[in-house]
Amino acid sequence: MILQSGVIPYRIKNGKVEVLLITSSSGKHWVIPKGWITPWLTPAASAEKEAWEEAGIKGKVSKLAIGSYEVQKWGFPCQVGVFPMTVETELANYPEAKRRKRQWMSLTRAIQHLREADLKLLLEHLDHSLTAKLK
Repeated sequence: MILQSGVIPYRIKNGKVEVLLITSSSGKHWVIPKGWITPWLTPAASAEKEAWEEAGIKGKVSKLAIGSYEVQKWGFPCQVGVFPMTVETELANYPEAKRRKRQWMSLTRAIQHLREADLKLLLEHLDHSLTAKLK
């Protein structure tokens, strides 16, 4: 199995959790920033690098994954470790700016737009843990 890592980029706006999704490289569906784990980086640091390259965002990435999900990539199964990321900066210029769109949305809307059932569950888990902190 091939290992990848990714982030769930989020912010708190007006007391509500919002998630930033990006379009896939084909532009056909919404995904989270993710990619191959760079050999000299930790999975969390590699996910942080992918967030900058694919979504043009910087912020604080948790050192602990909140879970993982499986996806097929070029006919091979990939296990994607997922790390929450508090977004602090959105950049206009980044490596994949011309290839991808990005959009902030509520957690409910983000869950509706994602295809992978296990990734949807990770967003629900993040929602419960962040909502508990906001109370």
